[in-house]
Amino acid sequence: MTDCGFTQGNQWFRYRAGAIIIEKGCVLFAGNANEDYLYSIGGGVHMGETAEAAVTREVYEETGVHYEIDRLAVIHENFFDENTGTLKGLDCHEISFYFLMKPRGTQELHSNSYSYGAKEEMHWIPIEDLDKYKAFPTFLKEYLSKEHTGIEHIVTNEKK
Repeated sequence: MTDCGFTQGNQWFRYRAGAIIIEKGCVLFAGNANEDYLYSIGGGVHMGETAEAAVTREVYEETGVHYEIDRLAVIHENFFDENTGTLKGLDCHEISFYFLMKPRGTQELHSNSYSYGAKEEMHWIPIEDLDKYKAFPTFLKEYLSKEHTGIEHIVTNEKK
């Protein structure tokens, strides 16, 4: 399947579905040896796929666990550029739909996923310690410190 995204010259765009998975006061992030940061669970939406189907698929691919969607929480427009890793040298624009997933009551995962050829490692990070990590999206620490009921639209510009 083809992701909804493209690279043209040094510009990169992606439509992404992300998951906010919270268990026992911790939020789940992934990382791999190709990148010097952690990232939210999720990935590119495929052509013809809904964001809901994409996040459900991505969560299972990355964690080995079937999580259910609670609700759409955030629409995130993110502008950034990269100096390292797989997006090095690219001017990036990403639109992500972040879904809050229903907790299962356990941090047990069955992860066996790879990203760009590198094994992904899952990391449960205490919400109050998020600012101690290089973890994206950066809005999650503040977002998770408050109660929310509706869908929020968040725009970040992390260009250097």
